[in-house]
Amino acid sequence: MDDRIKSPLTPDNWRAQVRFYLEDIETPLGRAITLSITGLVVLSAAIFVVETYAIPDSVRLKLDTLNFGILLLFLGEYLLRFWSAENRLAHFFKLYSLIDLIAVSPILLGATGIGFIRVLRWFRILRLVRFFEGRTIFGYVSSEDSAILARILFTLFSIIFVFSGLIYQVENPKNPESFDTFLDAFYFSVVTMSTVGFGDVTPISEAGRALTVLMILTGIALIPTQLGDLFKRLVKTANQVEILCSGCGLRFHDTDAQFCKRCGDRLIK
Repeated sequence: MDDRIKSPLTPDNWRAQVRFYLEDIETPLGRAITLSITGLVVLSAAIFVVETYAIPDSVRLKLDTLNFGILLLFLGEYLLRFWSAENRLAHFFKLYSLIDLIAVSPILLGATGIGFIRVLRWFRILRLVRFFEGRTIFGYVSSEDSAILARILFTLFSIIFVFSGLIYQVENPKNPESFDTFLDAFYFSVVTMSTVGFGDVTPISEAGRALTVLMILTGIALIPTQLGDLFKRLVKTANQVEILCSGCGLRFHDTDAQFCKRCGDRLIK
């Protein structure tokens, strides 16, 4: 555990303590916070999807209330992260912080249900990206291969989910026959990204077509790069031998290695 959280409680130590637990996944409290945030992100995304269907007004009102409560919690978390940051200006411009800001922007702008503000809600799923940088809410991934594969799958899912929501948002008012629910937009995105292209569901608005092009270009820009990293890792692993390090547990090393490249312990062959 971080030594800073053992010091007498001063304003600076309070900040360090909050910062520690918001980023930590090792301690029970840190893991509980991370799991709670993850659960709220997934729940809010599920609410968005359900609300694209024809549901009773009473149920929609309850879902809107629940979503607003989640939004308030996200706002509180964002403010805590900003308050506890060592360098607040640098923190503000970090990728994760900008994603968090987009997630809470509806309440900051004072409009949670109209116009372009509703489009921003589909970006909330990107808040999970911080959990795919070499470690997850369940602990460190078992290998670098797994980390790269997890990032590829999450990147693909994020592209499809976000653009499905955006395309649904712009196409549903003009083309409700083809884009009646989120599932229709999701089906269209999967068919498009997989290059199958059945043609049974197509956008008719200029915004919908532009988003489709942007979705394809985003996939082209992000997926091949990560696949290249995975292939390079697999080639590198093929040239290694399995020798378990007793010190840190690293399993694969170069054929002529005598010491572990991670912890420096002597390897027993």
